Amino acid sequence: MMIFLILAPYAAFAGLMLVTSPAVSLFVAAAFCLAVIAYDAIGGRSVKILGAGSAILFAALGGYLTLVDSSWTVSQVKLTVDAGMLAIALASMAIRLPFTLQYAREMVDAETEKLPGFRRVSYVITWAWTLAFALMVMANILMIYVPGLPLWSGLAIAFAARNSALCFTKWYSDHRRTKLPAPATSI
Repeated sequence: MMIFLILAPYAAFAGLMLVTSPAVSLFVAAAFCLAVIAYDAIGGRSVKILGAGSAILFAALGGYLTLVDSSWTVSQVKLTVDAGMLAIALASMAIRLPFTLQYAREMVDAETEKLPGFRRVSYVITWAWTLAFALMVMANILMIYVPGLPLWSGLAIAFAARNSALCFTKWYSDHRRTKLPAPATSI
């Protein structure tokens, strides 16, 4: 359920980009981000860097396209969104709060969070997502500057990068969980 909520704004954006204007797609994605933030707040969870940053990114770019320059191509909009996601991931690590750490903290108990390798796992997973965002940026750049490439090639790279990061996140989390010391039991 958590991964659906995290990815819902991006799925809405990508799906709507196929059938409506970039501005509408961006505003709907921003609304999805705000809905996820509200859902987390109602559930007593923290506001996430990724969700808040994405809401700002989608709304700001939608506002820019609506008020300033509506001539952007779909590829330019996707490039800007993916570059924004890359910036959010890098910024989260620069401030020493990798964006995956907030999600991880809400999925483990206090004892697990105190383990020395817990924070490192979040950095590794955040770097995997950062690499995926960088690959999506490169795919968008290729789509803009090599116009002869078929549309599906950019979509395939983005799909592969995103799904690889998703699979790695699951695998690495499970792998590290098996390496953690067993909690002390009282007799």
